[in-house]
Amino acid sequence: MTCLIVDDEPLARQLLESYVSRIPELKHLKSCSHAIDAFTCLQENSVDLIFLDIEMPKTSGIELLRSLKDKPRVIFTTAYREYAFEAYDLDVVDYMLKPISFDRFLRGIGKIRQLKQYKTSGIETEQTPSYHDAFLYLKENREMIKVYMKDILYIESLRDYIRVKTLKQDVVTYQRISYLEQKLPQDKFVRVHRSFIVALDKVNSFSSDSMRVGSHEIPLGRNYKNAALKVIKQQSVVQTN
Repeated sequence: MTCLIVDDEPLARQLLESYVSRIPELKHLKSCSHAIDAFTCLQENSVDLIFLDIEMPKTSGIELLRSLKDKPRVIFTTAYREYAFEAYDLDVVDYMLKPISFDRFLRGIGKIRQLKQYKTSGIETEQTPSYHDAFLYLKENREMIKVYMKDILYIESLRDYIRVKTLKQDVVTYQRISYLEQKLPQDKFVRVHRSFIVALDKVNSFSSDSMRVGSHEIPLGRNYKNAALKVIKQQSVVQTN
């Protein structure tokens, strides 16, 4: 696999170059210090995999990725946790947090191999590996709590706070529900009320004014009802065909 490394930090580029050199199946094409150089390289060369930083001057890694029509496989390499939602929405293979150890690097390459095996064998899964593994850290009091997106039942607005209800726990954190609405994958979650976002695969039943998520009854807001019910019905058609 031909690899492109994009990072504005020289030491980060050197570290990834050393890791790539230790994997026989990886061929290092070029290292770029900014997104514009990387964009030019991608127009002129065939690239199978990008190790892509997010926070870079002028153009971010996310902006670069959104600008590409034919996207290669991408592994984000970043010091920031808060872009995990965008990463899933962009269908990246992995999200590595700096400092990146060689063991963590190998796990990312393992995900690439796994995806290649799925493609070769024709196997398709209902949940892609990237969503199955996607998580976020929510700050409750002074503790950072790890929450897997696949475990979320619903999110409830509490003015300037939100309650994230999962299969295992409730987490209350200082955040606006509108922020999470923009970041959550639209094919997995839907806003059904001014105060509620629900996970589509956790909806057990619904009526004209409410729905049941697990053992919880969630109201349908007048301004959200039509769009929410349309999405839920479309999901049921997809899953039963």
